[in-house]
Amino acid sequence: MDSKKRSSTEAEGSKERGLVHIWQAGSFPITPERLPGWGGKTVLQAALGVKHGVLLTEDGEVYSFGTLPWRSGPVEICPSSPILENALVGQYVITVATGSFHSGAVTDNGVAYMWGENSAGQCAVANQQYVPEPNPVSIADSEASPLLAVRILQLACGEEHTLALSISREIWAWGTGCQLGLITTAFPVTKPQKVEHLAGRVVLQVACGAFHSLALVQCLPSQDLKPVPERCNQCSQLLITMTDKEDHVIISDSHCCPLGVTLTESQAENHASTALSPSTETLDRQEEVFENTLVANDQSVATELNAVSAQITSSDAMSSQQNVMGTTEISSARNIPSYPDTQAVNEYLRKLSDHSVREDSEHGEKPVPSQPLLEEAIPNLHSPPTTSTSALNSLVVSCASAVGVRVAATYEAGALSLKKVMNFYSTTPCETGAQAGSSAIGPEGLKDSREEQVKQESMQGKKSSSLVDIREEETEGGSRRLSLPGLLSQVSPRLLRKAARVKTRTVVLTPTYSGEADALLPSLRTEVWTWGKGKEGQLGHGDVLPRLQPLCVKCLDGKEVIHLEAGGYHSLALTAKSQVYSWGSNTFGQLGHSDFPTTVPRLAKISSENGVWSIAAGRDYSLFLVDTEDFQPGLYYSGRQDPTEGDNLPENHSGSKTPVLLSCSKLGYISRVTAGKDSYLALVDKNIMGYIASLHELATTERRFYSKLSDIKSQILRPLLSLENLGTTTTVQLLQEVASRFSKLCYLIGQHGASLSSFLHGVKEARSLVILKHSSLFLDSYTEYCTSITNFLVMGGFQLLAKPAIDFLNKNQELLQDLSEVNDENTQLMEILNTLFFLPIRRLHNYAKVLLKLATCFEVASPEYQKLQDSSSCYECLALHLGRKRKEAEYTLGFWKTFPGKMTDSLRKPERRLLCESSNRALSLQHAGRFSVNWFILFNDALVHAQFSTHHVFPLATLWAEPLSEEAGGV
Repeated sequence: MDSKKRSSTEAEGSKERGLVHIWQAGSFPITPERLPGWGGKTVLQAALGVKHGVLLTEDGEVYSFGTLPWRSGPVEICPSSPILENALVGQYVITVATGSFHSGAVTDNGVAYMWGENSAGQCAVANQQYVPEPNPVSIADSEASPLLAVRILQLACGEEHTLALSISREIWAWGTGCQLGLITTAFPVTKPQKVEHLAGRVVLQVACGAFHSLALVQCLPSQDLKPVPERCNQCSQLLITMTDKEDHVIISDSHCCPLGVTLTESQAENHASTALSPSTETLDRQEEVFENTLVANDQSVATELNAVSAQITSSDAMSSQQNVMGTTEISSARNIPSYPDTQAVNEYLRKLSDHSVREDSEHGEKPVPSQPLLEEAIPNLHSPPTTSTSALNSLVVSCASAVGVRVAATYEAGALSLKKVMNFYSTTPCETGAQAGSSAIGPEGLKDSREEQVKQESMQGKKSSSLVDIREEETEGGSRRLSLPGLLSQVSPRLLRKAARVKTRTVVLTPTYSGEADALLPSLRTEVWTWGKGKEGQLGHGDVLPRLQPLCVKCLDGKEVIHLEAGGYHSLALTAKSQVYSWGSNTFGQLGHSDFPTTVPRLAKISSENGVWSIAAGRDYSLFLVDTEDFQPGLYYSGRQDPTEGDNLPENHSGSKTPVLLSCSKLGYISRVTAGKDSYLALVDKNIMGYIASLHELATTERRFYSKLSDIKSQILRPLLSLENLGTTTTVQLLQEVASRFSKLCYLIGQHGASLSSFLHGVKEARSLVILKHSSLFLDSYTEYCTSITNFLVMGGFQLLAKPAIDFLNKNQELLQDLSEVNDENTQLMEILNTLFFLPIRRLHNYAKVLLKLATCFEVASPEYQKLQDSSSCYECLALHLGRKRKEAEYTLGFWKTFPGKMTDSLRKPERRLLCESSNRALSLQHAGRFSVNWFILFNDALVHAQFSTHHVFPLATLWAEPLSEEAGGV
C-alpha cells in the first residue's frame, strides 16, 4: 500500500500539499502567517475552538496547538508549537472536530475519542472537570441483542455538547442542553444516547453551533413514506367517512372513539420519541429545562416562554401546524394523555403567564389578558385524531373515481387546506363548554370566532415558512366558502372534468432513486433539520423559540443542500448549485446578505459571477471559497472587522456588511478553510506540474456545468412541459423522454460536482476519482440522453411543437442564446435549441482534455498514467460518436424535407412516383405521430447509401413501400 501511495503522489509533490496558513479574525487585510512551529507534514484537516485547535495529518496523527488548560504540565498548557496526542499514536485517525473548549477524533475502526474541558459532560466522562488525554467513548446500542458497539463516522462539537454520526447513519449525543435533541432532564448526559427522533432516517452530516445543532438528512423515497392509518387503532372504525348524496359527496372526520382510550405509559413514551413535539407527559421535564435556561439567559428565554405560553393557549387550534412550529409547542389535546397532576399544570401555566406579563410591562408593552388555560391543557379523550393532508388528498381522489360526476372537496387554489377546514369544525364538547361558560356567543359571534381561529392558525403556520405572500393567500382564502361542520362544499362539474382529464405530459424532472449512483455519489435529495436554542433565529424556523427535538427546515426542501456549517449563533447551508443560504445572528454581517438578522434561510450574496464550493462558520464571521476564472479558489470573508492603527474605517465599523475578497492568490490553491472564535485557518496546496490546477479545473467546470443544466431544466424544460398544448402524442412522448433523460444526467452531474468538492478536501489521489473508477456510469448516462435527443431531432425536433410552445421559446430566445453560449444574434431559434441540448457532447470533450492533463503529471510507466490515458480516450471516442449521430440526425431532418425535389428526370416515371409516395407517407406518418424512429432512420440510411442511383432506388423504394403502407394504415 505504501508503494502505491508513493507512486500516486510522486508527481504531485505531496510535500507541497496541506500547508497551514492562519489569519486573525477581524483583520482580514493582513497577510496570513504560517502556523508557528509546524513542520512539513501534510495536513488533511484542521479544526479550531475558542483558543485551541487540532490538526490531522496524512498519516493519521493528531496534533493540538493553542491554549490547552486541560494539560498537566505548564509547558503543555501553552505550547510554542503543535504537540502530538500520544494517546492516539498507533491509531489511524480519519477525522477530527473541536468545540469551544474540547476536541474529538474518530479512528478508522469507528472509535470516538474525546478530550478537553468536561464541565458539561461534553467529553462523555462523569464527575471530571477536564479530560487531559484522548479518551475512548463507549457507545453501545441497547436496542440490539446482543449489545453491539456503535461505529462512528463523524463528530461535531459545540460549547457544551457533542454529536456523533454512526456508520448506520444515526445520531448519538452527550453533554448538556436542549441542543442534544434528547427528552431528558438529567444533565449532564455522560452516556451517549441516540437521538430517537431521527432514528430510521439516513443522516448524512451533523454540525454544532455554540448551543444549536444541525443535521443533513436524506429525503425518504416516495415508497418509504409511512401511510396514515385509515382506521382507529382502538375501535377499528374508519377515521374518515364518505357519504354519497344526490348532488354532492360528504366527507367527515367526526370519529369519536367509544372506548375513550388513554395512552398507557409505554405508549406515551413511544409517542414522545416519534412526534415532532413532546407530549404533556414531559411538561414537567420541559419546566426544568426552561428554568435551567433562564438561569443562563433570563431575558432572552423570557420571550421564548411568553411565546410558548401563547402557543399552549391555542394548542388545539394549531394542531395542524405541529410539524412546522417545532418541538417547544405542546401537542394537540386530542393526541396527549391526561396529565396526572392538574394543579401542577395550572400553576405552571399561571407562572408562565405572570412572567410574560412582567416582561412586557418592563418593556413598555401592554400586557395581554390571560386566558383560561386549564381546559386547553387537559386532553379531551373523545376528540377525533388528526389526519394528514396527504391522506385526505388520497380520499378525495378515491371519492372522485367512485362517484364519477361528483367530487368531494373544493380544491381550488387558496390559503386554507382541506385539513385546516376539517380541523376548524372539530371543536370538542369540552372547548364548546368552556367558551359558553365565558360568555354567551350567538350564531354570528360563533362564526366570527371560528373565522378568527382559522386566520390565527394560518398565521401561526406562516411563522416558520415565511416564504409566501401572506396577503395574497388571505385574499384567495377569503374568496372560498367555508362549508357546514363536518361537510365539504361541492365542486363544479367543470373542475371535476378538468381533474379527471388524463395528463399525458406528466414527467418527473427530479429523477427517482438509482441504486448505483446514490451508493457511489452524494445524495442531492436532502433535508435540513435543526434543534437547540434559537434566540438568534439560528434554527431557521421563522421564530426565536428553542427546539427540544429535531425539526425540518421546510423552506430548504428541494434546495439540494450538500453541506452544513454552524457558527456561534448563525448557520450556513451550501447547495449543489454553488449557492449559500444563511440564517441567524447577523450583528457583524456574518450572513453575507443584509444588515438584519433573519430567522429563515436567505440566499447569501457572495459573488455575482462565481459560485461557492466550500464554507466555514466562526463565532461571528463566515468564510466562503469561490470558483474563479483561472480555477484558483478565491476566499471571501464576511463578519466582524476589528479596527487597527492607520485604518480609515467608517464610524460604524463593527463588521463588514458585504463579503470581502481576501488577497491570498500567492498562497496557492486553497483546499479547505476552518473557522474558530478569533482566528481562521486555510489548508493550501502548491501546484506541482499542474496536477492541483487540473483537479480544480475538473471540479470547477463540473459545478458550473451543473448550474447551467439546472437553469435549463428550471427555466426552459419545466415551463415548456407545463403548457397545455405541445403537439401530437408522439411529439409529446419524445419530448418527455428527452426531459427525463436530461434530468437524470443533470442529477448525476450535480452529484459528481459535490463529490469532487469533497475529493479536494481529502488526499486527492487520482485513482479515487469517480469519473475513472466508475466511468461506465457516466458513459451510459451521456449515451442515453444523446440517443433521446437524437431521436427527437430525427422526428422533426422542436419544429413539430405546437404554436404555444413555439411562442414560449421565441419569447425566451435571449435566455436560450445566453444558456447555449451562442454569440451570433442572427442565429435561428432552432439552431440555438439544437446547440443548447447537445451541450453534453461538448462536456465529454472537456472530460477527455482534463483527464489527459492529469495523465501528463505522472510517469508514462505508472498505472495512473495508463488509467487516465485510457479514460480520456473513452470519453473522446464517445463524444465523437455522439457528434456523428447528431449530424446524421440533422441531415435526416433536412433530407426528408427536400427528398421529393432531389429526384432527377433520369429516373423513370414509376420509380419517381413510388419514391415520392414513400417520402410523403413517411412525412405524413411522422407528423401524425405513427411513424417509429427506427423505420425512419433505416429508410433514410438505405436511400442515402443508395446515392439516388436508378438501379438502387427503385428496389429500395419497392422494399420499403410495403412496411410504409402497413404503418400508414388509413393515412
